[in-house]
Amino acid sequence: MEFELNEEQRALQQVVHDFVATELRPRARHTDETGEFNWPAVRKMGPLGLLGLEVPEAYGGAALDAVSVAIVIEELGWGCGSTALAIAAHNGLGLGPIVAYGSEAQKQQWLPHLTSGRGKLACLSLTEPGAGSDLKGGVRTRAVPEGDSWIIDGAKMWMTNASISDLMVVLCRTGVTGSDALSHILVPSDTPGITIGPPEKKMGLHGSPTHAVTFDEVRVPRENLLGAEGRGLAQTLATLDSGRVGIGALALGLAQAAYEEALKYAQQREAFGQPIANFQAIQWMLADAATEIEAARLMVHKAAWLKGLGRPYSQMASMAKLFATEVSERVCRNAIQIHGGYGYSSEFEVERLYRDTRLMTIGEGTSEIQRLVIARHILGAEERNHRLRRFHT
Repeated sequence: MEFELNEEQRALQQVVHDFVATELRPRARHTDETGEFNWPAVRKMGPLGLLGLEVPEAYGGAALDAVSVAIVIEELGWGCGSTALAIAAHNGLGLGPIVAYGSEAQKQQWLPHLTSGRGKLACLSLTEPGAGSDLKGGVRTRAVPEGDSWIIDGAKMWMTNASISDLMVVLCRTGVTGSDALSHILVPSDTPGITIGPPEKKMGLHGSPTHAVTFDEVRVPRENLLGAEGRGLAQTLATLDSGRVGIGALALGLAQAAYEEALKYAQQREAFGQPIANFQAIQWMLADAATEIEAARLMVHKAAWLKGLGRPYSQMASMAKLFATEVSERVCRNAIQIHGGYGYSSEFEVERLYRDTRLMTIGEGTSEIQRLVIARHILGAEERNHRLRRFHT
């Protein structure tokens, strides 16, 4: 494994960084204050391949490797958390299942349009009022076959991109009980019977719209089933593994931005006749931030590397997501401390960065869920090793 980016990855990183510095970062405060989605920048992302990061070139995508995707998402997070979340969700949660499980007809119908930048985005519809971490038993949204159609009824919550999407990937109950009772169904966002609620009033990420959505006798063709019937839970868990790498990368971008702001402020702000960067208390916070960001980046890249090799990466994805998001929260919190009273003011970027990063330890599986996933992997591995030792003795 190489610890340095290759030439293509470095070139991609620079192109995206320059784009973000021009199109996203200068508008990030406006996006946060107004809640307006940054469509002008997103429209320009299509020709750059940023709206189809892992989509094959045959369908209009960039066909990037998994580490390159993490690099892109980190750069987007560095510039604007709101826009980064929308694009990460579009790529990983919306397009990802279509690329992985879609039929050729579904790919031809949706991927070129959704990667072009001429239309809207894609989103994944999972969470319900009674189903957050407990998808297997908690999903109540039901799809019933009727002739050549599915009839969908139910309610979803916390849908990122709902109001700026052309397509929803909806997790529905198509069976009675068990892990094979759930399926994914592709639902165009303008289908009659869909009601998108007002934007949620959130702590941060104001420019990334989040909504409750209801489905009232929503009729879609039977061929809109994504993947095999009854495979929705397995497909969702695989999708979330990939999404957790993306959230880890996004959190890294927020942490990097906060660290840079804190470092700059510490070198400029004077107290007792000298820059506060000369004081050990400040130096320790900066040193911790630099160290933890570097460690988190290595973990995120390792998870992406494993994914790209086609090797099991669920445990590493949870480790990377857990560590990177909690690092980001610490770094953003300490960036505010370094700014002192100014850090609590919206005039300084660290205030927004802290509010934005607060979601990272919650979305796509809380830190507590990540610890459960990790524990199950390591305890399961220990149990398998124990059985092997008994077999050979």
